[in-house]
Amino acid sequence: MSDAPMPSRWARLSAGLAEFYAAPYRRTLARAQRDEDDLFMLMVFSESLGVPNPVGYYTLELMPAMYDRFHAWHRRMGLERSPLDHVSCC
Repeated sequence: MSDAPMPSRWARLSAGLAEFYAAPYRRTLARAQRDEDDLFMLMVFSESLGVPNPVGYYTLELMPAMYDRFHAWHRRMGLERSPLDHVSCC
């Protein structure tokens, strides 16, 4: 008897069990991740939006990395156009 099929069976069983346990929570976890990302985006761009931010100095260097996701964020927040003068994504 070959040992090769055993690991693949265990791997398939493990993957199936992981899917069984994770599937009901996938939507909840995705929404929680999106909410956390939105809060982080707000923290990074809060000084530019006119909201005082005590950690603005530290988040300033993250702004260039966040510009590519800014358009999706402000559309999700219900803003038709970009609220920032220096970011014209629309």
